[in-house]
Amino acid sequence: MLFLELLLQGLVQGGIYILIALGLTLVYGLLRILHVAHAALFTLGGYLGVIVTNATGSLLLGFAVSLPVVGFVGIAMYEVVYRPILHKPPYVALIASIGIFIAAEELFRIVFGPYGISYAEPHLDGVLALGGGVAIRTAEVAALAGAILAIAILWLLATRTRTGIAWRATVTDPTMAESFGISVRQVRYLNFFIGSAMAAAAGIMVGLLNNLVEPGMGAVPSYKALAIIVLGGLGSIPGALAAAIALGIIEAFGTIYLSGILDRDAIAFAFLIAVLMLRPNGLFARRDTNAR
Repeated sequence: MLFLELLLQGLVQGGIYILIALGLTLVYGLLRILHVAHAALFTLGGYLGVIVTNATGSLLLGFAVSLPVVGFVGIAMYEVVYRPILHKPPYVALIASIGIFIAAEELFRIVFGPYGISYAEPHLDGVLALGGGVAIRTAEVAALAGAILAIAILWLLATRTRTGIAWRATVTDPTMAESFGISVRQVRYLNFFIGSAMAAAAGIMVGLLNNLVEPGMGAVPSYKALAIIVLGGLGSIPGALAAAIALGIIEAFGTIYLSGILDRDAIAFAFLIAVLMLRPNGLFARRDTNAR
């Protein structure tokens, strides 16, 4: 039963990675920007979730406030920081993104304090018994369900709506898409809104699982998310999904069988190196196009 328990833990962790990495993948697919500041949105979502929940006693209200607010912050980040420098070499946006992330960490530390915030009352702290001595926390079930819901919404949006068609056309050739009347700016706004909202959801779930939201909580997940989108093939959503699940499962088993060699965080980068030695372009590499 240890195998099943580790598998479930891996799927839960992979689900959280999916929520973070999908936003990065969406931004890279559209703008060819490594959006490191995505980690700041992850942390902001966690803070808004815990603050609203503690103030009102409603976790649902915490989600309802955090997701749209962080979504609009993501749009503002694009408009103020990225849009003016899209014509610059990609490393300019990368440097700007890293700067935003570092500044945001310090701002969170100043505004919310250096020691973090915990939930005043337990939420989703129940345990579901699956039989055979295997159990899973309700918060973990919610995290996995949230990842599945995010994937389903993205799939429906991309394949069943005019908005999804516009998004795919903009990714392929923004100039041609604009000539057909598609508003490239609106597509990019939607891209940042959805990706940022998913980061906020991941921040809330991590805060619930750890019962702690702190200024630096976005650092390690952001590095792993970057590893995931590289593993999956930059800009490939199916690749990001596969890499996130694979990383979550490998981490879960690695903490038991590799704990004497590597810690949990080092396993992610060892996995990255091993895969890239075999497939330098990632698991699902896509043909690079000019998305600007």
